[in-house]
Amino acid sequence: MHFKVILRILGILLMIFSLSLLPPLAISLIYNDGADLAFISGFLITLITGFLIWLPVQRVRKDLRTRDGFLITVLFWVVLGLFGSFPFMLAESPGLSFVDAVFESLSGLTTTGATVITGIDYLPESVLFYRQQLQWLGGMGIIVLAVAILPMLGIGGMQLYRAETPGPVKDSKLTPRITETAKALWYIYLSLTVACALGYWLAGMSLFDAVSHSFSTVAIGGFSTHDASIGYFDSVLIETICVAFMVISAVNFGLHFFAWRQRTLLHYFSDPEFRFYLFTLGSITLITLFVLVVTGTYGPEESLRKAVFEVVSIATTTGFATADFAHWPVMLPFLLFVCAFAGGCAGSTGGGMKVIRILLILKQGYREIQRLVHPNAIIPVKLGKKPISEKVLEAVWGFFSVYLIVFVVMLISLMATGLDQVTAWSAVGATLNNLGPGLGEVAVHYGNLNDTAKWVLCIAMLLGRLEVFTLLVLFTPAFWRR
Repeated sequence: MHFKVILRILGILLMIFSLSLLPPLAISLIYNDGADLAFISGFLITLITGFLIWLPVQRVRKDLRTRDGFLITVLFWVVLGLFGSFPFMLAESPGLSFVDAVFESLSGLTTTGATVITGIDYLPESVLFYRQQLQWLGGMGIIVLAVAILPMLGIGGMQLYRAETPGPVKDSKLTPRITETAKALWYIYLSLTVACALGYWLAGMSLFDAVSHSFSTVAIGGFSTHDASIGYFDSVLIETICVAFMVISAVNFGLHFFAWRQRTLLHYFSDPEFRFYLFTLGSITLITLFVLVVTGTYGPEESLRKAVFEVVSIATTTGFATADFAHWPVMLPFLLFVCAFAGGCAGSTGGGMKVIRILLILKQGYREIQRLVHPNAIIPVKLGKKPISEKVLEAVWGFFSVYLIVFVVMLISLMATGLDQVTAWSAVGATLNNLGPGLGEVAVHYGNLNDTAKWVLCIAMLLGRLEVFTLLVLFTPAFWRR
């Protein structure tokens, strides 16, 4: 373990992150909203801390190994989540407690979108912008993690993408090719954000709202500058643009990279995960539309509008709202919430277990049924026309098992703090899947939960964002042995 190199990277990371406090500071000065001192203080604390960590180890140069990659990846979200909480604590509004500020900061960086704040419409513009910016920065970090780093670390079946996405070479070092990959992904991510912001602005949002919502849309985050979320604008055009960019952003960015490089869109429809992703969204939308119309919840046109938006928002784990789906009839709240467990595609900003894993689990389950009929047959599991190795399938099942165990442990922990079953179940699901809104007491916000429950959910957000294994491996003795 190269601790000096890790400290050097951590120091640089903090110094770079301190620069992210300057845009909201500028917004504060433009709007004269009184939050400027909070951002100045946060900037200085973060910059000086990063400099003091970096200074003693500035000349250390060594190749990073896989284990170093795990530790840096975890520290990226933990440390930035802690330092990102300062403006929320120091600003007079919202003036959050330490646990609430860390919760809000981690929720932003992990693109979960769960909030402890009420009265969002009355927050200073700089704080509103900062919340959105946290999600945007977190989304970029997730893309680099998912497409460039996790495939090499082999997290829960993500090695499947080693050969199929732009990433590092297949050895145990974190190589310079990650830099090239990250740069290409950055251009794609930035282009989508600019296009989304322009779309919102032309559709009628103010420039401030357009930029702010483009940050959380492309990051699949769900934070909004209004308590009523996207429903505040009550615009079919804005909702259509939002749906389009949520769908695009929950697609594997490796496919976007290929489209950008080859100038073609045909490969999207030859990708089995993408086809299954669209099939799932379409199927759930039709079921939701049918139930809303049959139960008379809305008229036919309004049912279509609400069904499409809410299904895409929840299934991609964005968490925007135009309706209170938690109070929809019969099984719809549960159905939509379960969709978030699949989440977005691998290599996207979406949360959940990822569509590719669900697809492989279904295919393997079907193979086991076939084996009952033909016990001696050799039946490979294929993705498209490519057979999937047993090693990858075992990793996927291992991930699925650990995911469920973590879910149950978190659920019991929350219930032990006094939460009712519906609230506890949905709170864990919403944070572990990086969705945001839940059911019961957390349908609107998480501010009423006790502090212990909030810390548990902070861990759940990190576990979900880091693909579970990345965080859990740090607690194994084997990881720390020389």
